[in-house]
Amino acid sequence: MSNPQQLRYSKEHEWLSDAEDGVSTVGITSHAADALGDVVYVQLPEVGDTVSAGETCGELESTKSVSDLYAPVTGEITEINQDVVDDPSLVNSAPFEGGWLFKVKLDGEPEDLLSADEYASFTSGS
Repeated sequence: MSNPQQLRYSKEHEWLSDAEDGVSTVGITSHAADALGDVVYVQLPEVGDTVSAGETCGELESTKSVSDLYAPVTGEITEINQDVVDDPSLVNSAPFEGGWLFKVKLDGEPEDLLSADEYASFTSGS
């Protein structure tokens, strides 16, 4: 699955949509979902929580391992995807659509994020 061009990516394998009214959607990439294996549990930050770019803000548990979820940006959580909490397999089946994780009201401009092409190069190791 290729990485949607309109998104930006972190080196921790999260994606970030362009902000609408200052709010961006966050999820994990198909690369991360594939590496994790079947996701069986998702712990997300709470609505109203403040997250900091690069800091741990949740957890994804798969049949293989437990991985920290990192905030790609600094801001306040405005919404979480309850569907993904109820059905964690959405992270695997639709990482860029129904498997999004949370929405965040940005505090300033995101930094250190990669374009789709830069992320593809980063994940291919070239």
